[in-house]
Order: sequence, then structure tokens, then C-alpha cells
Amino acid sequence: MTENGLRRTPLLNVALTGNIAAGKSTVVELFRKWGATIIDADQLAREAETPGTEVLAAIVRRFGSDVLDPDGGLDRAALRAKVMGDDAALAALNAIVHPAVQRRREELLAAARARGDAVVINDIPLLFEALDPEQFDVVVLVDAPAALRHTRLHALRGLSDEEADRMIAAQMPAERKRGRSRFVVENVGTVQELERAAKAVYKELRRLAKVQPSP
Repeated sequence: MTENGLRRTPLLNVALTGNIAAGKSTVVELFRKWGATIIDADQLAREAETPGTEVLAAIVRRFGSDVLDPDGGLDRAALRAKVMGDDAALAALNAIVHPAVQRRREELLAAARARGDAVVINDIPLLFEALDPEQFDVVVLVDAPAALRHTRLHALRGLSDEEADRMIAAQMPAERKRGRSRFVVENVGTVQELERAAKAVYKELRRLAKVQPSP
């Protein structure tokens, strides 16, 4: 694609992930501010699970009508309680939801490519648990030690020690994700330190998706 004498290299399709309370959402918003196109997997899942969709009907068939709220929408807390700690139930839920999310992600990715966007950030909390990271050009992991994430869950979200431990244990340990990620954004200090670390990674992403002069 040419524009004003420049040729843009193919869109860089990035997966951004991070375990609970690692700071992923903060990094997503920084990348958005700096010009990246964001595709939010959780938002796509919510859209796929709205009343009247086949996805929601399939969830009810598999998990029961008690996962619905009084208005007929999905009661996410009730569903989460049914799948947390149950690998088979979680796999069944993923098999229902993820194909619809993937189709919508591909549509948004195609639209971004048609616009000539340089960097697309796919915000995917369960990247390694539910998808093949190889389908993305680059994987970025936001990470912090489990003890620090436990403290954040307790202090910032008001969770009990038991609840925080359960939520951390429900995810694949970050140590298994680090070696499969091209970039790791460490979040062990202040917000300003996180922003500096994220900016360094974003500069590298922009370099990988650089705009080249036309020959």
C-alpha cells in the first residue's frame, strides 16, 4: 500500500497477554494512546455471548440456565464459578466461545490491514491457555511476581488471601510463558517505571512495523 510516497510493510499482528494483576490493562491503554489498534478478546467474547446468540444458547445447554441473570443475559460470576478449577469445563466453554471470537478478530484484523494500520495489539488474557501463540507475529507478556500480584489483588480489588490464591492458581504460571514471548514488560515498580518499560517495547514494535520509503 502506498501513501504520500511511502510503502507500509505488512501489518504487525501482536498478541499482548499477562496473568491477573500483572498490569496488562495498563499497558494496553498505553499502547492505545501511542497509536496502536486494539482488539480486546474479552470485549469480543462479551459481544458473542449477548442474548439471542447461538453462543449464549450453547453455554446454557452445556452449563445450565442458572448461568443466566434475571434479564436473560450471561451471569459471568455464576459461569466463572462453574469453570474455575475444572479443566474439562473450561475447555468446553472455550470450545463454544473461541470460534466466534476468532471469526470476529479476523474481521477486525482484515479491516485494520485495509486501513493500513501498522500495529494491531490483540489483548488476550488467556493467550497461552486457549490459543496458539504462533498465529501472531509477536507475543508481548506483561509480568510481575506472583507475590506482588497477590498483594495487588488484596489491596486494589479487596480480595481475601484465599480468593487471590485461587485466582492466581487458576492461570498457567507466567514462568511457562516468558520463554515463549518475544518481549516481556516487567511491572515491579511504579506506574512511571511501567510506562518507560512499555514505551521501550512499543518502540521495538514500531520498528518491526516500520514505514519504508518507496523505491
